[in-house]
Parts: sequence; structure tokens; C-alpha cells
Amino acid sequence: MDKEHKLNIIIQLTLDFYSPEQELFLPLFKEKQIRVFVKRDDLIHPFISGNKWRKLKYALISAKRNAQDTLVTFGGAWSNHLLATACAGATFGFKTFGFVRGDNVSNPVLAMCKLYGMQLEFVSRTDYKHKENLYLQRFAHSSNTLFIDEGGYGPEGMKGCSEIIAELKQDYNHIFCAAGTGTTLAGLSKGIADHQWGNTTLHGIPVLKGGDFIEEEMKNLMAPINQLTLHTAYHFGGYAKTSPELFLFIREFVSKTGIMIEPVYTGKLFYAFQDLVKKNTFLADEKILILHTGGLTGFLGMYEQFL
Repeated sequence: MDKEHKLNIIIQLTLDFYSPEQELFLPLFKEKQIRVFVKRDDLIHPFISGNKWRKLKYALISAKRNAQDTLVTFGGAWSNHLLATACAGATFGFKTFGFVRGDNVSNPVLAMCKLYGMQLEFVSRTDYKHKENLYLQRFAHSSNTLFIDEGGYGPEGMKGCSEIIAELKQDYNHIFCAAGTGTTLAGLSKGIADHQWGNTTLHGIPVLKGGDFIEEEMKNLMAPINQLTLHTAYHFGGYAKTSPELFLFIREFVSKTGIMIEPVYTGKLFYAFQDLVKKNTFLADEKILILHTGGLTGFLGMYEQFL
């Protein structure tokens, strides 16, 4: 394939997005004499938002290059990744297929997936653990399909997330990110290393119980971990688990900043950061960046808790 054709593919699969670094001016930050910024990846797109777009970008480019017209991926019933893939497929001309973990249910996120043209197949939690087998059973004889792992996990997802560092207008002493599969953290770590930010600490907030596995997932992706710190005590009981304390924090944060966050990922991220600030984790005059990874439709699954 010639260079001009490759360039045309990349141009056709690029979103003209907006993701500023917005400074937060809260009394606690002033008291501790730190400057805190939010990388607003939630503004990239209503449904292909945050790290969802970044983790899909190079998978879509690969699919176009290899004449693969169907994206096959995986997620739970409220999966932001499923919705992002469905919307990206409609936007860039792909068919989409999603394996959904668990019982056959209906909800707003899955309804939007269907509206964007995604075909859904519900599978048992046991079968879901063997994603490659599911893919091969259904698509072994289809050369025009692309396997995309749950959450966009993989080297291409890491590559897309590494580009975040190149976009930043200034360097930071600390960068914070929520972690599910570890792909976004791996990309940030690679970007930090590539730009030789030797004085930057990367902080991961695992949203699953037993989040130490994130480090192994990053190693599997060949991402450096020498500047990584994982804070594993902020999962609130596990994936999609919550507490009244977390809901109260989200209410207060959103009402004071105008920045929407949700209980599954970003709520835990900002809660953890505030707690670490209160514990005097940072030095005066340090600059800190928090990556808002989008996925705000996760709020829909728990909105009644805020009424």
C-alpha cells in the first residue's frame, strides 16, 4: 500500500476533537498550594469519548488497511466500550458485533448500541471468560472481521493513549488516571518515557478489587512501570461497586466544578485524588493532571442513586 493511500486512511479515521487542560480552583487545592488540571477527554465526542476513542483509533485504521469491514468486541450490559465501538462503526463505515456478558437484558446503553447498528449476542459469564474462543466459534471463517478485546485492551489501544502526552501544553509532576484493563495507563507510561519526563509520577486508580494485576497487564504490553504508582484502596468493593460516601462526593464535585463524573471510573478517580490531597501526598507548587476518561453513560445505570 503506498504512503498516500495510508495517509488518506488515517485522515478518514481522525476525529477533529477538543480536549483542553482545564484548571480546577477548589479551596482544598489552594490550601495545599498545588495546581490541579483536568485533561478533558470527555469532550472528545458524546459517545466515542475519552480513552474510548484513543483505544479504538489504531484498531480502526488497521481494519481499513486490511479491508476488514466488521468490528467484533466485548463488554458488559452497561459497557461504554460497546457503545463507543458501535458509534465509531457507524461513523467510519464499519459493521459492528458485540458479545455481551450475562443475561439478555435491555437498557439505554444497549438500545443506543442497536440504534448505531451493532448486532448483540448475550453469552454466559463462563463463556465470556474465553473471548477468543467465542470469536473463533462465531467468526473463524470470516476474514473480514477484526477482533477488538474488551475495553480496547492491546498494543494498538496503548499506542492511541500514548498520544495524550504529546498533546499536553505543559509538563506535570503527577498524572492521574482510572484503570480498568491497564491499557490507558500503559499508553500514558509509554508517552511519558518517549518524552523523557523523568520527574513525572504516573498514578493509577484501579476500579476493580485486587487492582495490583494492572501492573502485570502493563508489563504484558511492554509498558515501562518504573514511574508508576498504583493506589488500590479506592475500588469501593469492586467493579461498579459503590457506597453512599462515593455518591455524596460525586454530587459535591459536579455541583462545584460543572464537570460531570460517574460512579464506575471517574468518580473513584477524583475521590481518590481528593483523599490523597488531604493526606498531604503532594508538595507545594506541584502541578498535577487528572485524565478524565469519559464514559459518562455509566451514570445511567445508577442515576436513581442521585435522586
